[in-house]
Amino acid sequence: MLNSNINMKNKFIKVLSLLTMVFVISSCDRTFEEINTDTSKITNPTPGSLLAPVQYNMASNAYLRANDFTFDIMQVAVDFPGEGNNIGRYYITESTGNSYWNTSYKWLKQVKQMYDLAVQQNNKNYQAIALVMNAWMYANLTDTYGDIPFSEASKIEEGITQPKFDKQKDIYVKLLDDLKTANSLFVTSSLLSDQDLFYNANNDTNGVLNWKKFCNSLSLRLLTRILKRNGDVDVYSRIQEIVNNPNVFPIFQSNTESATLSITGVAPLLPPIARPQDFTTSRAAGEFFVETLKANNDPRQSLFFSQAKNLSNNQNIGYKGVPVGFASGTKFSYQPSNMNQNLAKAPAKILIFPYAELQFILSELAFKRIINGNAQTYYENGVKAAIEQWNATLPANYFSNTSVMYNGTLERIMLQKYVALFFVDQQQWYEKRRTGYPVLPNNGGLLNDGKMPQRLMYPTQPKILNAENYQAAVQSIGGDNINVINWWNQ
Repeated sequence: MLNSNINMKNKFIKVLSLLTMVFVISSCDRTFEEINTDTSKITNPTPGSLLAPVQYNMASNAYLRANDFTFDIMQVAVDFPGEGNNIGRYYITESTGNSYWNTSYKWLKQVKQMYDLAVQQNNKNYQAIALVMNAWMYANLTDTYGDIPFSEASKIEEGITQPKFDKQKDIYVKLLDDLKTANSLFVTSSLLSDQDLFYNANNDTNGVLNWKKFCNSLSLRLLTRILKRNGDVDVYSRIQEIVNNPNVFPIFQSNTESATLSITGVAPLLPPIARPQDFTTSRAAGEFFVETLKANNDPRQSLFFSQAKNLSNNQNIGYKGVPVGFASGTKFSYQPSNMNQNLAKAPAKILIFPYAELQFILSELAFKRIINGNAQTYYENGVKAAIEQWNATLPANYFSNTSVMYNGTLERIMLQKYVALFFVDQQQWYEKRRTGYPVLPNNGGLLNDGKMPQRLMYPTQPKILNAENYQAAVQSIGGDNINVINWWNQ
């Protein structure tokens, strides 16, 4: 037992050293070639040594995308008291997605290295994990921009410095095939050799099985995203293959199996936002999000928001947000609720793919009769799981509330899915674009004729450093603007 503890301690120290090393890398602007060249490369790496840095950095990136982008565009939070152009008012520039693009491609390079090393060493679990991480990261990228560098990306060593942009359909087909391959590769009886920040699969005997469940749950997320393209791709049959064969394609069964990353507060596993006060500076809670939770008598209100105050006497007046797009010169008689600073403090969990999301996916699929099962049961499981993942308790008779009870509509499923996706990278935005839900109010100050942006414009670097392929992509998708609809939504 003593030797085992010493070995575990040595492994953890090794991982901390690796993480510390990669976290101090400069965040200065880099060329596309530099992004595709991993300057954080670990000397003599193993597949396992590459995993934890990718997990921490991409999970942190997901957290920051939720905070910096999704909160605003999905009316979770509002710039306040500012009245100028901002993301919440649909003011989008080519720089809006710069950091997301650069960070993703930087760490995708390391994922590719992990996969290549795992193939060389015939390590099937790390091959599978690399395919899952690759699918998670690339799916989010293509859902954000549309056509992107994919098949030729991260290949500077092969002499490809200006990668072509692949069509979104081709990317999705390859990612789904990769996930199916990953499912077949996992050896669930084995432990991983190095630290795993999602499932502790280097110590937990259920860890690799949970990775397999993440793999197939992610397949269902991607397949549901492209439901409209059934026929172009065998969407329905792939969904049914997974759902009808749980022994072959296991999926999440509880919150304990969700893909999450624990922020301990102990270096290097520090919160993505260094100072909690920065989380609430020049911000208020969004009226739509606040009122949705209030209508449900949601037990998470105090976890998510501070109370509003009466300006005349500074007394608490409950939870009250600010309408997005309020007219210039609007005066408020109250100090609005803000986001709870505890959301930016450790200990915390960054949500990568929560079990609740999967239940809402299954509810939608049952509602549309793509799979067997009871849409209401899946819906209620999703609501319950979404509350409990924040360590809150489902109130008695919660589903007797007419605002939250299942009413047989997709709109109700998607509204509660929207709440469940709180702090899950950009998933609220993707699902709003796909389904039109939830219906967000326009309080008069939204730009772009009040239309939800359908994508982000390509960042500056590929426009300059990969101009020929950039121009080909722009022509292919119909223009580099925020109203171009992705392939899966056509």
